[in-house]
Amino acid sequence: MYNRVMNDIWNYLRKLKKPIVLYGTGNGADKMLSVCEKYGIRVSGVFSSDSFVRKKIFHSMPVTDYKTACDKFGDMAVLLCFGTALPEVTANIRRIAAVHELYAPEVPVRGEAVFNFEYYKKRQAEFLSVREKLADEISKRTFDCIVKYKLTGDINLLFDCETDREEPYKSFLHFTDNETYLDLGAYRGDTVLSFCKRAKGWKSIIAVEPDVKTYAKLKAATADIENITNINAFAGAKSGVKTVNMNGSRGAGQGGAPGEVRVITVDSLGIAPTFIKMDIEGDESEAISGASETIRTYRPKMKISAYHRIGDIIDIPKAVQAVYPDYKIYLRHNPCLPAWDTDYFFI
Repeated sequence: MYNRVMNDIWNYLRKLKKPIVLYGTGNGADKMLSVCEKYGIRVSGVFSSDSFVRKKIFHSMPVTDYKTACDKFGDMAVLLCFGTALPEVTANIRRIAAVHELYAPEVPVRGEAVFNFEYYKKRQAEFLSVREKLADEISKRTFDCIVKYKLTGDINLLFDCETDREEPYKSFLHFTDNETYLDLGAYRGDTVLSFCKRAKGWKSIIAVEPDVKTYAKLKAATADIENITNINAFAGAKSGVKTVNMNGSRGAGQGGAPGEVRVITVDSLGIAPTFIKMDIEGDESEAISGASETIRTYRPKMKISAYHRIGDIIDIPKAVQAVYPDYKIYLRHNPCLPAWDTDYFFI
């Protein structure tokens, strides 16, 4: 499928002669710089949006604004180091890309491995197998674009496969007036509230969120919703206790002070969900394992995030099919840079 792509973004950047400049200074930039160092890619500078400059130093490099970077480096290659779904930020990125080479090389949200051509070739048969099982042409086009993007860092591939957030709910994911909704990674309640707007009704809602501070905000946001149960826990493969870092944001376990949180399995809840949503920062495959009996017995509709780990794009559908092979599988990417907000739907 991608044999003609005999290179990847990292090897391309390693051979590039023009200055390479980072756009952004957060955790994503730390990861980007680390991968560049691994591949022997020299980074010449870093710039940020005007409001974030503030005379910062990032890894011994002064943080400038975009204009200063242009004046200093001239014809440069820009590496996008943060994620955004905001139209105004995306528009600015497009403006920069119209002037300079701009890439958004994928650095995984979880794990240290990097998606490169060697990784793709090693698992090529699995990529082809998953693609063949996708239910519609939009899913296949999305799959092709996402994989090519992972190899090349070309943001135009993400623009080419964007779909509106409401499209799945109009096309193939339909709710009744008697849903039992299980939200794994409920965060501050935004996905619960979205479900309530889309559903005709519900029998019950179970919202699971591990981060203690975020869990408090989830409870406050959903206080007026009827028939909801909020659970402060991780969803995993086995029940128990887990020590993680709590940061009050998305990505519990990736920063902040350590604390113990209960781990539950979906099977241990003893519920019959009609719809499960999983967005749990790279632990989706573990949660699928802990939900195997529930999935086999009740065959719920499912929406599962597929962008936290480099293998999610193939590992998640394989994990679900190992439990229940007869799902129709759809893949959608909502407007977002890099390839976040990429989800599988199992119907």
